[in-house]
Amino acid sequence: MIKIAVDAMGGDNAPSEIVKGAVEAVNERSELVVCLTGQEEAIKRELEKYTYKKEQIEIVNATEIIETGEPPVNAIRKKKDSSIVVGMNLVKHGEADGFVSAGSSGAILVGGQVLVGRLKGVERPPLAPLIPTEKGVSLLIDCGANVDARPSHLVQFAQIGSIYMEHVMGIKNPRVAIVNIGAEEEKGNALVKETYPLLKECPGINFIGSIEAREIPHGGADVIVCEAFVGNVILKLYEGVGATIISMVKQGLMSSLRSKIGALLIKPALKNTLKSFDASQYGGAPLLGLKGLVVKTHGSSKANEVKNSIIQCISFKEQAINEKISECLTVKENINKQE
Repeated sequence: MIKIAVDAMGGDNAPSEIVKGAVEAVNERSELVVCLTGQEEAIKRELEKYTYKKEQIEIVNATEIIETGEPPVNAIRKKKDSSIVVGMNLVKHGEADGFVSAGSSGAILVGGQVLVGRLKGVERPPLAPLIPTEKGVSLLIDCGANVDARPSHLVQFAQIGSIYMEHVMGIKNPRVAIVNIGAEEEKGNALVKETYPLLKECPGINFIGSIEAREIPHGGADVIVCEAFVGNVILKLYEGVGATIISMVKQGLMSSLRSKIGALLIKPALKNTLKSFDASQYGGAPLLGLKGLVVKTHGSSKANEVKNSIIQCISFKEQAINEKISECLTVKENINKQE
């Protein structure tokens, strides 16, 4: 059995959508146990609405809640009985295989590094969500954890992202590209210019050069490397444009009798196409490079995204991603020592 701790009190729709997503996850996967951390009575009231195998959902009471606007370091230090801290401690002590939260991003980033801890050799753990593309999905790394990254951090993001895409997503020799304002090697800001040659020389990754933002939706690379400011802007714009296009398509199809008739004919194909660009089906963003698994989902997550974030953790655990990341970085360290 794989046990995943879930912050039942984090996010805009907690605890209702979080609990619903947890129930959907255990009903879909028999090898899964979900441990809901948070205010016990509130969680129990939500669970009473659903049918599920009782042995697959546990509750660990946590009396405090870390709010989005709280200073992350103080919140982690002072609110030791919060749903986030309690859940991360379960991972830290080996009582859970992963932790999922839609709560405060800052608290999750701080808690991941302070409580769960970084793997040896990891300089900065990045947040890395999967984003839909014309060819499937790509990994955007980093999208929010390290705004002031250094070239060595971006190189490590490329290595970690390659391991994730190969072993979790099954993409052999994943293509790695760095976000830039042009394809030419000499373009970019100081960080990109300094990082580019390091990525070219980095063994063990399939570096294909720069990628412009417009090529990302076409699937121009499997691992998209950038620092967190750029990554977060890409992610938020991506989500906003996607939601707007889907909304406009639906409005257009309902605008006249003729379009409504056409909508009925194309509905099955259109539904599958639009679904493929729904980011919520790919789960949350893992904070890669920690000693345990921590996944951040959107604050506005509904049950489907929560469910997929939980199920995402199963593949992560089964493929021993942390162990593979640690092994890769150890090999690199040994090579550097020999040189």
